[in-house]
Amino acid sequence: MNDRLELVGGVAVITGAASGIGLALARQALARRMRLVLADIDAGTLQSARRQLRAGDDEVLLQAVDVSRDAEVQRLADAAYARFGGVQLLCNNAGVGFARLAAEHSAADWEWVLGVNLYGVAHGIRHFLPRMQAAGLPSHVLNTASAAGLVSLPGMAAYNASKQAVVALSETLRAELLAAASPVGVSVLCPAWVPTAIDSSERARPARHGRAAEPSAGSAIYAQVLQQAVRAGRLDADAVAGIAFDAVERRQFYILPHPKIAQALAQRVSAIVDSATPRPATEDSPRP
Repeated sequence: MNDRLELVGGVAVITGAASGIGLALARQALARRMRLVLADIDAGTLQSARRQLRAGDDEVLLQAVDVSRDAEVQRLADAAYARFGGVQLLCNNAGVGFARLAAEHSAADWEWVLGVNLYGVAHGIRHFLPRMQAAGLPSHVLNTASAAGLVSLPGMAAYNASKQAVVALSETLRAELLAAASPVGVSVLCPAWVPTAIDSSERARPARHGRAAEPSAGSAIYAQVLQQAVRAGRLDADAVAGIAFDAVERRQFYILPHPKIAQALAQRVSAIVDSATPRPATEDSPRP
């Protein structure tokens, strides 16, 4: 598992592919002459993404998918294998952001955020990994978590919990794949803030979850901080995707594109080991 993974000419499946990091991952895959299976909840934005990529009909399969729905991810896997016959890279990338005080998260808020950010990854693993393993060829799973999967900031309880669960799921999967001497590897991507549209995720919230309640004054502050932090991100999506692909090809497990996150993580781990009171996040803290 220490040899470099060859992705050129393979097939990449990317969820949340219509914008942000997902679209940037698609550009990296195309640069390696990979064929693409692009999934997103919005069929219209998928078509727009395809036009931006300038990819031919023989190179791309588009699929409108709500990754929180197990049956829809199964249909995605069926379509990918029917079209291309195999998958070398699975990018479980779809995600949504949500800012509220912890006590103001409704049951529907939790279901929406966990459904996309955590269950979407779990469904992808469930429906793609057995087929990737059965092929017996070197391949890889890239799970997009967040720096919020490693350090916690106030005002983002469901987001933090979902992303830390993705890190735990990825760590568990890595141990299982190593124990089985599987040719499939896994990485977990933990970027800090990147200028994307994750701060406006409500636009894609399914009707079954209803609209989020109007935030209190306290919650509104955190929503504003989220918006400002996203827009001030120092690495753009293309830079993060480039770092991610390079790391996947090296079969690197933890991918932290923003070096300052390591400092915040070291402080957290030190507090845990020393049974110390954790230092609260401040405006100067690295933001996931």
